[in-house]
Amino acid sequence: MYKVFILSVLLMGCKGKDSKEVEKGKVVFNQALADELERMVEVDQIAAYIPQGKYKELSSEAWNAFKDSVFTTHQKRLSQIFEKHGFVGFDLAGENGSRDFWLMVQHSDHVPGFQKEVLDQMKVEVDKGNASPSNYGLLVDRVRLNTGRPQIYGTQVDYNWELCQAFPKTLEDSLNVNQRREAIGLKPLEEYLNQMSEMHFEINKEMFLKKGIKGPKLYKTVKN
Repeated sequence: MYKVFILSVLLMGCKGKDSKEVEKGKVVFNQALADELERMVEVDQIAAYIPQGKYKELSSEAWNAFKDSVFTTHQKRLSQIFEKHGFVGFDLAGENGSRDFWLMVQHSDHVPGFQKEVLDQMKVEVDKGNASPSNYGLLVDRVRLNTGRPQIYGTQVDYNWELCQAFPKTLEDSLNVNQRREAIGLKPLEEYLNQMSEMHFEINKEMFLKKGIKGPKLYKTVKN
């Protein structure tokens, strides 16, 4: 599952960036932070998926309480990291560390204001080649939906449970969505929706088979 302004501008752009992490005009890679984010995202992915292993034994109330606790606790720590470092870019924690930070911000839906703050700073890093444009697009859509606006890249989906087919949540200018997606390195929307539909089927396969649905309903693509 999971791609230099001059020193004075860098320091001004990131909220409260620790000067000890800047050496000869470059941000020093922070292994401890990368390791911490990796540990956090392991728990995040447990909470973001359907219950597995010992978590299957939890009641729905207990499972939801666990998920809320994970996302709430992580957001508080992410906020501290953001206050100190700004958006975690490739230079500070590597591509994996940057992705881990972004992914957990994606799951901080209970504080859309925080997501928007991170999004604004992430754009600065994307423009410098220090963060993933495609991940930026996913956070754009998340923030827009969480603040009552239509998404523009179609990355946030819902499902038709009668057909096992993914479809984009409220989308702006759907006719030109694939041009926008291509500009940030995302595959065509139809391919993405088919991938999400296939994952949805595999996750809920037992239930769909009982309903007589033997596979997801896929969209036509250029490859089809």
